[in-house]
Amino acid sequence: MRRVLLLAITCAVVAFTGWYIWNLSHETWALPVSALLPRETIFLAQMPDFNRTRDQWHHSDIYALYQEPAVQDFLRKPLANLSKADAVGQTLREIEQLDPKNVFLALTSIEGNSPTFVGGFRFRGRPDDAERVVGKWRSQVLEKNPGTKREKIKHGRHEIELLVASPFTLATAYDRPWFLAATDLAELKALLERADHHGNHRNDALTQNEAYRAAISHRPWDYALSFYLQPKTFAQRLAALRASVQSAATAKESTLLEQMRAIFGTTKFEGGKIHDVVFLGMPKLDEDATLSRSSPRLGTRETFFYLAMLLNVGGKVDTLNQAAGFSGAMQRIFQAFTDGGITADDWKAAFGTEVESVADWPSSAHWPTLLVTLPVLDMAKAGNIVEAVTRADEAAWTKTEKDGVRYFSKQSPANLVAVTPTIALSDRILIVALNPVSAEEAVKRSVGASSELADSQTYKAATRLLPPPTNFFAYVDTALLYSRLDASLRPILMLAAAFMPSVATDFDLAKIPSLEVITKHLSPIVTSQRYDRDGYVVESIGPITLDQSLSGLAIAGGLGTMPRQISGSGKRGWGSSPAVSPQPSPSPSGTP
Repeated sequence: MRRVLLLAITCAVVAFTGWYIWNLSHETWALPVSALLPRETIFLAQMPDFNRTRDQWHHSDIYALYQEPAVQDFLRKPLANLSKADAVGQTLREIEQLDPKNVFLALTSIEGNSPTFVGGFRFRGRPDDAERVVGKWRSQVLEKNPGTKREKIKHGRHEIELLVASPFTLATAYDRPWFLAATDLAELKALLERADHHGNHRNDALTQNEAYRAAISHRPWDYALSFYLQPKTFAQRLAALRASVQSAATAKESTLLEQMRAIFGTTKFEGGKIHDVVFLGMPKLDEDATLSRSSPRLGTRETFFYLAMLLNVGGKVDTLNQAAGFSGAMQRIFQAFTDGGITADDWKAAFGTEVESVADWPSSAHWPTLLVTLPVLDMAKAGNIVEAVTRADEAAWTKTEKDGVRYFSKQSPANLVAVTPTIALSDRILIVALNPVSAEEAVKRSVGASSELADSQTYKAATRLLPPPTNFFAYVDTALLYSRLDASLRPILMLAAAFMPSVATDFDLAKIPSLEVITKHLSPIVTSQRYDRDGYVVESIGPITLDQSLSGLAIAGGLGTMPRQISGSGKRGWGSSPAVSPQPSPSPSGTP
């Protein structure tokens, strides 16, 4: 009987121990990244599933474009010059083997000029399996920094490996199924304690931050990448800087950054397209105004760009008038407003708050045409404002009237592209165009019952991809834009290659892919902004999104100016020095 009782007790103890270990490991496995990080985390970037995201990327439209044989043939030379391409591919294959989940990198504090970063990921298998990959990376750090000190520290049941190459510190540890790293030993210890669910740190995690919880409530369940930014730290530094250089009255006025509680963004893949969602947690700026999007009727079948946004210019006239640093032209305009007795209230009475823009690129033209519009509420007051603007200009403006519409135009001094800035003013709309013909044609389309742009299936299908906007909307027909750029720039590139043989060393311009190869993978980019509960939600979808395309243009512009900067400083150019890749600084599109 005693043996039976002893056996029963032993089985019960084993079962309880197994249940406890399984429950603890399951709880640790399901632990979200936000539970590991401190409440006041400044920045967090996260990828929930590395292998799934990479597979989705491989099925995207832009990757399909990259994989086109004609594109690969054209890129063969520049890709061959990337000596690190094989190393990157090998690293990605090693990461895939770990099947990493919840990959993250966070900025937890900024003390003086020493930011603290933490990062890590969940992995399947044993720590030894992960160490075969992580250890290789650690060895590379040691090889590149021979003076690095290496030591192992015990912290509870964990072993921390510390690399110190002053002033740089890297502490790493395993807490199965997590691999964690930090640039500060104390911060890594705090992460381990939160992962183990004990200590005072667990009650001070990011999951307890109300602004963070409100921000992630806008997160789609199937996102591939996400980022979180707490602006408070930067806003406090900005406020201190403003207080030191501005008057007390001006310093009390809060900036847009100071009004934001959180910025949260996600990226996901939908049917080959990339879909970005950015949430700006802040109070609503415009209570009553909303977009009407009336200017698509000004568009044509050759419109590649349309934008509509709320911009309360009238509410900012007095502030702009008092601001310093404007050019002579702007100073003359504000002086003309003062001389004419035009106030901010006059602007509000004359114009609505919705600014719209339409860009066309006819196949017969070398360059696109651009229109900017404002709704007119009071034609008499609007006319006084336009008169004041033209009087402030040193150049003479020609004034005409046709069918009740007043036209103001002047000849531009530009020689390369003939531009005749023209303002058309009717009782319903103000149109700014690059020449009188474009202005007159736009006025005619503004009173038409139909629109080639608004009625096109391409535009209609694109607008249905996102919720209706209330504050900002943008549409870019990337296929049409590329076709016009190809027609205009291909001959110029061919001519440049003839006079600059060095261009051919990196690119074979004769192998530029045909128009059809590129455009079959391009669809419109559409962006929409609205106010939702406690902040502004900006969504963008397309083969690439609006934010990504703007970031790409910024990087390209930086690369383009780099050789001139190097040459101007007396250093060797790109041909004899390693290229430096600038870091992108993304910003949400359509911020209110």
